[in-house]
Amino acid sequence: MFVLLAMAFLVIPIAEIYVIVQVAGGIGIPETILLLIAISFVGAWLARVAGLTVLHRLQRTVRAGKVPSAELVDGALVLFAGALMITPGFLSDALAILLLLPPSRAVVRQVVLRRIRAGGGLGRFVGTVPTGRGQAAPAGGDVWDVDGWEDPPDRPGLSR
Repeated sequence: MFVLLAMAFLVIPIAEIYVIVQVAGGIGIPETILLLIAISFVGAWLARVAGLTVLHRLQRTVRAGKVPSAELVDGALVLFAGALMITPGFLSDALAILLLLPPSRAVVRQVVLRRIRAGGGLGRFVGTVPTGRGQAAPAGGDVWDVDGWEDPPDRPGLSR
């Protein structure tokens, strides 16, 4: 986890600055600034189009009575791409534009869905339930719906 945070906060900004300096050295500082602004506008437009497309797909899937798992992942990826577009830099913009294009987003979506279904990537306590003591216990015990109207099942040793 520490390695990921170190990469996110140290290595990526250094790489972004390096690329910006290289581009500015090649085409000039004003042109580099204009290019970054233009890419941000194009990315914002792509994010809007992709977001509306995902929203329409989500609504269609829900109306059909299906679980919109792919659409929800797509929505999260488009949101992440939009956040990347806010970050100044060519590398983050390139990654954001890749996430906004449906073919490349579909590849990332499949990886994310496979990881979710395997139960191993989106949370430290996937498959566990909180115990109230700052720890987590394996799931699998009885689950009681506190909003439900049914009586709890009879269990030996429990008094009512």
